[in-house]
Order: sequence, then structure tokens, then C-alpha cells
Amino acid sequence: MFERYTEKARRLIFFARYEASQYGSPYIETEHLLLGLLREDRALANRILGEVNSQEGIRAEIEGHIASRGRISTSVEVPLAVESKKILNLAAEEADRLGHRHIGTEHILLGLMRAEDSLAGKILQARGVRAATLREQVAKVSVEGINVRPTSSKRATAALDSFLAGLKWHNAEELLTFFAENAQFVDVYGKRWNREEIQKEFEALFAPYAKKNATYIIEETLADNSDLLIVIVLWKNAILASLDRVWIHRMSVVLVPQGDDWAIMLAQVTPVHPK
Repeated sequence: MFERYTEKARRLIFFARYEASQYGSPYIETEHLLLGLLREDRALANRILGEVNSQEGIRAEIEGHIASRGRISTSVEVPLAVESKKILNLAAEEADRLGHRHIGTEHILLGLMRAEDSLAGKILQARGVRAATLREQVAKVSVEGINVRPTSSKRATAALDSFLAGLKWHNAEELLTFFAENAQFVDVYGKRWNREEIQKEFEALFAPYAKKNATYIIEETLADNSDLLIVIVLWKNAILASLDRVWIHRMSVVLVPQGDDWAIMLAQVTPVHPK
């Protein structure tokens, strides 16, 4: 479902799930998507909603409309509510309308605006946000960016290649140097690990990709410039020998400049079940 989503959009969904669990909601509602947006893309939120207490004010308004229950463990799967699924479908429509291959946070925001009867939609409307205005802004940015060729960073690509290939023959201590100090890894079960935890459990976390028959290809490059490299990597046979089904894992990797080199800021894995 999320193949077309940018890394920021995927993290938005992750944060929405987290918000739902914190309020004890059995479903990811539209208000949780809005809170996830505020967490993940503050720049977009500030541009559309204004910088002054936009996040705090919206959270307070949401809390005034919902009943807070006991927190749900983040290990428990929280599905999307029907209305939230509708919003993600609307986001895909907006991306298609604008001729975009990707679905980003801006498209999800447009989907939230179009769901006028939802709690998130009403909150946005009350703040004067209009879908037509944002759509024009998104289209303008896209048109302006057509003639701008991003600056490719060969060093970033080389660092990623070294890490991926090195999983077969480097040890954990050497591979850990590829990660930034504040790096995070989201495993195939959705659990988030910080760098200290990655260090402790490195071999277990990356064992599926160190197997002899595990192979990878670069599926898509979402961003490639002097400040950021975002790549989607498909791993085949990324499964432990104790399991008899062949799965493919999709690994989204974000690299950023660190000193004179590049480092992994985020790596997130999702399973792809073969048809």
C-alpha cells in the first residue's frame, strides 16, 4: 500500500500510529494523521498553519474532542480507521492529479483537507486552510523544480554501496560506523531502535541481509542532492533459515552528510509478501 510513499510520508503514518496508541485509540483516526503530520513535517505545517503554537494549539483542540483511554503498547498493531483509509486514497488522487509518482506529506495534507466532515478536516477549515490554495502551492513548487537538477553525491552513494555490500563480510563494529550518532532503525516488525540499541543487537537485526543467498537491488532513489540521499533497496531471500517462505524486504535508507563523509540517519524495513 505504501510503495509510492516518500520516507517522510511513511514516517507520518508511523507517528500517527504512535499518537493513536498514546491516546488508547484502537484505530488510527484522522486526528492522529494530522498529529503525525505535525510531528514529521513541521516545515510544511508552519507554512500552511503558521508558526505560532500550531502544534500545541491543534493538539489541545483535538484533546478537547476525544476521550483519552489507557495507552496501548506500541507493539500492538493499530489499524487505519475507515475514514483514514479514505484520506490516504484521496492523497493518492491528489498525487495523480498533480502528475507526481510519489505520495508525500503534502498530498496527505490535501487528503485531510478534503475530508471536511472529519475532526482533522474541521480543525484545518477553522484555521482557514483551503485545499485549492495548497494545491496551487504544491503545483508551483513542482513546476519550479522541473528545471532544477539535483546535485548528485557520489560519496553518499559509495557509502551506501559499501554498507550494503559490507553486510556480507564486515563485522558489526565496522558496520556501525556507517550510522550517524542519532540514527534510528525500524525493523520488519515496526520496532524502532536507536543507535545504542542497534549497537547491542546489530548482528541479530541485520542477520537476514548477511546471508549468502540474500541479494539486493536499488529499486528507487527518492532524493539525491548535496544534503540528502534517500534510496529504496529491495532485498531478496532476506529471511532466516528457520523460516521456509521466501520473502522480499523493502529497506528505505536515508543518508545525510556527517563531517567529511555521509552516514545513515534512518533505515526502515517493511516486508513484501510474494504473490
